Amino acid sequence: MMETMANSNDKPTDDQQHHPDEPHTSNRQDEEKQPQDQDEAEEQPRKRPGKKPLIILAIVVVVMLVVALFFWLTTRNEETTDDAFTEGDAVTIAPKASGYVVKLLVNDNQRVKKGDLLVLIDPRDNTAQRDQAKAQLGLAQAQLHQAQAQLALSRVQYPAQRDQALADQARAQANLLNTQAEYRRQKGVDPRATSQSNIDSASAQLRSAQAQLQSAKAQVEVASQVELQIRQQETNVEARQQQVEQAQAQLNTAELNLSYTEVRAPYDGFVTKRNVQTGTLVQAGTALFSLVSPNVWVTANFKESQLERMKPGNKVQISVDAWPDMKLEGHVDSVQMGSGSRFSTFPAENATGNYVKIVQRVPVKIVIDKGLDPNKPLPLGLSVEPKVTVE
Repeated sequence: MMETMANSNDKPTDDQQHHPDEPHTSNRQDEEKQPQDQDEAEEQPRKRPGKKPLIILAIVVVVMLVVALFFWLTTRNEETTDDAFTEGDAVTIAPKASGYVVKLLVNDNQRVKKGDLLVLIDPRDNTAQRDQAKAQLGLAQAQLHQAQAQLALSRVQYPAQRDQALADQARAQANLLNTQAEYRRQKGVDPRATSQSNIDSASAQLRSAQAQLQSAKAQVEVASQVELQIRQQETNVEARQQQVEQAQAQLNTAELNLSYTEVRAPYDGFVTKRNVQTGTLVQAGTALFSLVSPNVWVTANFKESQLERMKPGNKVQISVDAWPDMKLEGHVDSVQMGSGSRFSTFPAENATGNYVKIVQRVPVKIVIDKGLDPNKPLPLGLSVEPKVTVE
């Protein structure tokens, strides 16, 4: 009986049977009920969200405020820039003598000490000039010694010559007196007691004695200038001394030119950009290579708005892009008295054309106090990031 009922239930009734071409009645009823259900759902009040999202949002806002406050407190007294590079002394090494390079004693990027011999230029020409200057100096010194000896001799000789001239004058004067007396005797005797020949002879001897006396007086006058004659010898000595000094100066110049054939390091540093080889003919002033000093500092180009509280002595923390693990410490040494654009090759002409204000950058020199590794020197031009602690 139960199976009969089940079969009867499973079997569609006549009402449920329909023609395939007629629309299904239940589907039409469902379509009519669906708009009514939507209207009823819209009429029901919407459910409000809980408090949990609001609490999460508040926590996020508070955390962000705390982080922002902490960041402001920790960075408000710091100024930093990424426009900073390492700087140092770098000079171009050039010889002052011309010639062939006979010795090259350095390699690329080699570290040298102050006074080390770097390059030797052929010194033979300069050596010959030095030897010639030495010979000239020896000759001048010999002439000076001769003049000095002559001066010493003159200080004895000229007074003696004066005394001799005075003696000759006295002898000539005595001879004149004698001849005058003889002449008077010949003129005063009876003409019969003498001859004209004796009278003429006495007259001639008188004139000769007078001439000898005049000559002796002239010799005395010349010999009496002892001081002037000695001064003449002193002047000769002074002239010889000047010749010696001139020869010494020429020798010094020759030795200096000879020393120019040896190119030495002016300070400790590293040889870079070497463009010379053994056998190269170099001229005076030709660039051989550059010498970079290990004394390195940092030039940081800060914006002008960052300089308000910055002053020399401020502590600086420096990080190097090439070696992130290297932490350097330093201090602000000085601030350049002018922006970078002001000292450029073509400075801006703000008085011409339209003007657009641009924030200027000013170079600041930062000296590194500690943190450098002697085995890892900093090349010039490396990018660094300084962090200046201002008051």
